[in-house]
Amino acid sequence: MTSREYDLIVIGAGPVGENVADRATQGGLSVVVVESELVGGECSYWACIPSKAMLRAGAALSAARRVKGAAAAVTGTVDVAATLLRRDELVHHWDDTSQADWLRGAGIDLVRGHGRITGEREVTVTDADGSQTVLTARHAVAVSTGSAALLPDIPGLREVQPWTSREATGVHDVPASLAVLGGGVVGSEMATLFTSFGTAVTVIARSGLLRGVEPFAGEAVAKALQEAGAAVRTGVEVEKVSRAGDGDVVLSLSDGSEVRAAEVLVATGRVPRTADLGLETVGLEPGAWLDVDDTLRVRGVDWLYAVGDVNHRALLTHQGKYQARAAGDVIAARARAADIDDAPWGAHVATADHAAVPQVIFTDPEVAAIGHTEESARAAGLDIRVIDYDLYWLAGSSELADAYQGRARAVVDEKRRVLVGATFVGQDVGEMLHAATIAIVGEVPIERLWHAVPSYPTIGEVWLRWLEEYGR
Repeated sequence: MTSREYDLIVIGAGPVGENVADRATQGGLSVVVVESELVGGECSYWACIPSKAMLRAGAALSAARRVKGAAAAVTGTVDVAATLLRRDELVHHWDDTSQADWLRGAGIDLVRGHGRITGEREVTVTDADGSQTVLTARHAVAVSTGSAALLPDIPGLREVQPWTSREATGVHDVPASLAVLGGGVVGSEMATLFTSFGTAVTVIARSGLLRGVEPFAGEAVAKALQEAGAAVRTGVEVEKVSRAGDGDVVLSLSDGSEVRAAEVLVATGRVPRTADLGLETVGLEPGAWLDVDDTLRVRGVDWLYAVGDVNHRALLTHQGKYQARAAGDVIAARARAADIDDAPWGAHVATADHAAVPQVIFTDPEVAAIGHTEESARAAGLDIRVIDYDLYWLAGSSELADAYQGRARAVVDEKRRVLVGATFVGQDVGEMLHAATIAIVGEVPIERLWHAVPSYPTIGEVWLRWLEEYGR
């Protein structure tokens, strides 16, 4: 057993942990990162990067088919083998050497193994060979261990060895058929992906697709999946799961029907990776989400921070990295006994988690959303006006695709006359979202937005159409 001392210990070397470590290092602290799998984490190897790389081929092919002149040149379907090879290249064949080299170049130490909190500011790391290293932090420990797929308690489900997002994004042998259990972001994206691969996909989503965003978004994605050949079953639940003699998975549904598929993908939610973290050592519940204040410090433990998925504020990589910048900076500031800027929108807080979380869903059509939906704004007691616009009527959309289909909604707080929510549905709308993010975070008045002139002909001209509908 060996021991080392640092200013800060970060458990988890995904994008969030890397950013916490980097900001604290830039703030003058000595930092060590503990990682039990691959440096770069879930996003780099099993989530954001591989999934979007795999989805891109189908999206590019669909876009070409929507333009006369280009459509005639499209003579085949997605080359699955080439798509998977590109995925492998983008995840560096699941080799984290370059990521580990980055840590080293940034002056951050790396200890490989499973880290557990074993005392105040103490983390014991057990390597694969059983050897242990005891790390002690002078100032703080930051937990950035992320989340894992939730397996619902359905009889027989575990026994059939279902896929989670990891198996789906790491696939090498594409199944002829796939049942997707869940209609959230992962379920919808993976249904889009495997449908583009030619797999016979059935989505089972009790409450429809993409709850949490505007209803028209989920409806558009469901319609597109069905037009592409997928089946979307809503209003039913899976009551039991089994393997048939031919190896197929059989899902028995609440309406008495069955769905058979070569594999089943479970995409029904996430759980925090905190079960074997030693939380009981500091009076916290193992396996629970970690409750934090806006500086990302765990309530009740003044030296412990939880950043990214584990705090359940916003389970998105970009939001976790945003939190990480605030956490790394505030840990360094507290270590120096410097002033803390923890007022809303201050340098040391993650205020955007509450009202300005952007998200792009890479289905076809894409869905991009930020801030309130109509429902959430009304539930919050805001006096709002909702403005909808059919993106088909924009010159920019006509240039982008023949018979473009899409919709954009703005939610305006009438009292303050500022945008508080925006949703875009359509081809390539993801790149439009940041303008709305800036408008919401900056609380840009409607009167000033009139002077933000969108270029012609682009889909961004929807901003002008929204303003014309709203009036001065």
